Amino acid sequence: MNMKPDIKAAPSALPEGYVLEDQVGHLIRRAHQRHTALFLAMIGDAQVTTTQYAALVKLYELGELSQNHLGRLTAMDPATIQGVIRRLTARKLISHRPDKNDKRRRCLSLTPAGRELVMRLIANGPKVSKATLDPLSPDEQQQFLSLLKRLS
Repeated sequence: MNMKPDIKAAPSALPEGYVLEDQVGHLIRRAHQRHTALFLAMIGDAQVTTTQYAALVKLYELGELSQNHLGRLTAMDPATIQGVIRRLTARKLISHRPDKNDKRRRCLSLTPAGRELVMRLIANGPKVSKATLDPLSPDEQQQFLSLLKRLS
């Protein structure tokens, strides 16, 4: 015999006018979810995440970088960039070596397979952005991007 009482959460009073679905954080998260779904469907490699793509593109653009510098350039905290680097290294898309001047620092670069992958995927980046912004008019797209840049 189950003796657990039937506990139902009582409704809690929210501040007047508070609607979760109207909150900026909730809306940004929903927009991010939509963008991520489009990215995964369109980028051209189901194993590449948005953070991995950012790291690969920056290494392609700038060449060899320290892990710390790459993390700063891609707005990733140390734990996140470390995980990204670990997964990209496991796929043999990037290589690393100790810095000649600072043995604690790792210098990262794309492997030939990494360069080939970036060259294949990079053309899909603008397509993902276009699909993400598609619900907006051209003027709204420009305004939205401008506002996002101010917030970031």
